[in-house]
Amino acid sequence: MLSITETEVVSFSQELISRCNEVVARYPEGKQKSALLPILHFVQAEFGWVSAPAMDRVAEFLDIAPIEVYEVATFYTMFFLQPRGKYVLEVCRTGPCCLVGAEKIMRYIEQKLEVKEGEVTADGMFSWRGVECLAACGMAPVLQIGPEYTFYENLDERRVDELISNLKSKQ
Repeated sequence: MLSITETEVVSFSQELISRCNEVVARYPEGKQKSALLPILHFVQAEFGWVSAPAMDRVAEFLDIAPIEVYEVATFYTMFFLQPRGKYVLEVCRTGPCCLVGAEKIMRYIEQKLEVKEGEVTADGMFSWRGVECLAACGMAPVLQIGPEYTFYENLDERRVDELISNLKSKQ
């Protein structure tokens, strides 16, 4: 994964350009904007997140206005608009999960990792955030851990400790 900052000009690798061209070729002439979602996924996979310069480069590549890229990237929570950790802990923060302790889990993760929501730990391993419904209300509180997006249900502090410890041991 390449590293970019919020202000630098972004260059796409030849492999990324090739993948983007393959997706654009699936659509009729003049409808290249239809490739926007998969291209944003490719960009995020290559750089780890989708910065404003990366969005500008996508707009240039697709010959569309930058705002057309920004409005899509900011709408979908699957796109990270700032650097993230290698592992992203996403805690469901909707009503059913909150009723059974999701907010307590989020506070615990913040204390355990010593970073606020959206921040990255000093070692670059972890970040966390609250997300909308993960569709597991009956097993709440629940979180998913990316990049694989594995689900974990019926969370408590002990289980969160185990998950974080297991991820740290993979290093």
